[in-house]
Amino acid sequence: MDTRVVDTAHLDRAVALAVDSVAHAGGPFGAVVVTADGQVFEGNNRVTQDNDPTAHAEVTAIRRACAALGTFDLTGATLYSSCEPCPMCLASALWARVHAVHYAADRYDAARAGFDDAAFYDFFDADPADRVMQVVHERTATATAPFDAWRALDSRVEY
Repeated sequence: MDTRVVDTAHLDRAVALAVDSVAHAGGPFGAVVVTADGQVFEGNNRVTQDNDPTAHAEVTAIRRACAALGTFDLTGATLYSSCEPCPMCLASALWARVHAVHYAADRYDAARAGFDDAAFYDFFDADPADRVMQVVHERTATATAPFDAWRALDSRVEY
């Protein structure tokens, strides 16, 4: 699959979903997941509607696709987004095994509208001692017990 070929109809649909989201008290973001076999799943930003900071349009579309298909693996799918996905959304696409991401507006367009993701990108680039949120490794005696249990489970579902 050539990831340079963009289906502008799906990208335009993601933008239309974002505009509609604004009209219905959502954030100005929309996304479309198109599976390898052509099934289409849509999402819009629902952060304020659901009081869920993870309910970004891309995550919502991925969740809907996975729920409808009964899988967590979207191998071969393409994610179309109205705006450049934030680090959480990119990570979600990676975990879902999405093949390609195409977006319309970029992070700088979003920043001009008050949605500045720079702090999130900067967080990962910063020295851990200088980060705005502390992330501290506290090793305990049972720290690896969940992984030991996982490795011993014959019925585990690999992902």
